[in-house]
Amino acid sequence: MIIKKYLSRAACGAAAASALLAASVAAQPGDGAGVALNDVHFHLTNYVQRGPDIHDFLKMMGDSVGRVALFAIPLQQEWRADINGDRGPTYYLQTDAPLYYYSFTDAFIAMQYRSLTPAQRARFDPMITGFNPADLYAPDHIRRVLATFPGVFTGIGEFTIHKEFVSDKADPGPASLLNPALDSVLATAGDIGLVVLIHNDMDVPFAADTAHPAYLDDMKALVRRHPETTIIWAHTGVGRVVRPVQNHAKVLEAMLSDPAYKNLYFDISWDVVAKYFVSTPETVQAAAALINRHPDRFLFGTDALAPRNAAAYLTTDNLYAPLWAALSPDARAKVRVGNYERLFDTARRKVRAWEAAHLK
Repeated sequence: MIIKKYLSRAACGAAAASALLAASVAAQPGDGAGVALNDVHFHLTNYVQRGPDIHDFLKMMGDSVGRVALFAIPLQQEWRADINGDRGPTYYLQTDAPLYYYSFTDAFIAMQYRSLTPAQRARFDPMITGFNPADLYAPDHIRRVLATFPGVFTGIGEFTIHKEFVSDKADPGPASLLNPALDSVLATAGDIGLVVLIHNDMDVPFAADTAHPAYLDDMKALVRRHPETTIIWAHTGVGRVVRPVQNHAKVLEAMLSDPAYKNLYFDISWDVVAKYFVSTPETVQAAAALINRHPDRFLFGTDALAPRNAAAYLTTDNLYAPLWAALSPDARAKVRVGNYERLFDTARRKVRAWEAAHLK
């Protein structure tokens, strides 16, 4: 109810913000007039590898969405007749059956991308996801995908380490921040120039003591060990039932102000996470103040999952309307457009150069 009332009060401000945004991003290099956002977090397929054809998704993007980081779900939800009978689950919350890593997803994404014209391809940055981050052979998979589909991929992720309900279902699993296999993945990404998008809940579900998040220190140590790897921490470490830690903004501020984390960025995405940021005017202002102080370190992503239409695709963007209205024009343009271009243009150049030097 609080969210609904606040969104209603913010509607006029959000409309004004949209008008300002259109003006502020029109001059961004490579955008073209009318581009309102780039999407750093988009799943073309769901947990049973179904979703819209990429040409249909292009229609959902229209002219207002410029570029999209394109990937599938790396985990396939198993359909167990002894658990679900003839009710096939399509989401991880619909069954107790396990999830398994689905490596074919990278080939599927590559072929969807290759079905586009060169001009259409320029709007997408495909990401490699079909590997187990607890497997020391994962870097071999990443290099093999690049060798099989040169000129296609720009990054890896979104892949998951700690995630409510998902980590325990992954078979084999679970992954860990302390596993040297994860270090090998991040080191490989840094060597090649791939952007990394990683989901890692900062805390356990329904934590009683949010002042000491369970996974924060290990995640910080991981980032410090890989200073040459561009890392985007999905959802700022928040999850479906992993609410922001106490003084969440201060926790992020400490990392953003520390040169040891200069390679770390945060995406603000997922409709179920948006509720934490826009729940009250106070939470909106806290988030806006943080982003306005560090406008180069945040990116927007929808985290849409196999959307059926444009309205479903843009749900998260609409939920964040109060935040967009509270940001400065400069911060708003960077978070929604400019930061994506800066990071992914750099990654494209590095990965293509690595391919030219290492692949026959």
